[in-house]
Amino acid sequence: MGWQNQSVPRLYSYCIPIDDGAAPNPFWSYCTLAICKPVIRRVAQVGDWVIGTGSCRSPIGDISGYLVYAMRVTRKLPMEEYETSAKRHCRRKIPKWTARDPRHRLGDAIYDFRFAPPQLRKSVHDEGNRRRDLSGVYVLISDHFFYFGDNPVTLPQHLLPLARQTQGHRSLANDTLLNPFLTWLNSHELTPNMLYGQPQVQLFGALDARECAIAACRGG
Repeated sequence: MGWQNQSVPRLYSYCIPIDDGAAPNPFWSYCTLAICKPVIRRVAQVGDWVIGTGSCRSPIGDISGYLVYAMRVTRKLPMEEYETSAKRHCRRKIPKWTARDPRHRLGDAIYDFRFAPPQLRKSVHDEGNRRRDLSGVYVLISDHFFYFGDNPVTLPQHLLPLARQTQGHRSLANDTLLNPFLTWLNSHELTPNMLYGQPQVQLFGALDARECAIAACRGG
């Protein structure tokens, strides 16, 4: 069961150290945040916005002050329910490590809840990420999102407070910025649910990149 909408939406913002296409996962018509960022996944509600901004140490250079993605939360499910839903409606969100298409390997339904404790599927995470992943409890789902990846968009001066470089996230401090942010985003007249870029890191074909992504998720 999804969560009900709230009267006053919140804007959650955080810095993405490594955008690899797994968290968020913008593929197959839905943007999902199922791993990493456990606090945001616990507290964000339907109707809220979650945005990821660029890092000064991004794999593609210094993109601090840039928007990497924005999603309006349109559904929120417990992780177990999300995995069940993925099996029925979007199996491509379940990682298939032997697939040639890297999008299949980046699936974010990485825990198999038929087992207790849940069994980790071969994926972009390893056992060192388990506690952090599962502590998020929920998965945020969006059918209204904008993903820029390696083609991030420069934030205007008045929105730069959203682009913090430290770990953690902003929410209450963003209360006065939600409407200005949405006004700015809508001014671009973009079509939702399209990929305007690709993940900044191509994980497959370079083991060190995968290890780097695992380490980044543990820290953020």
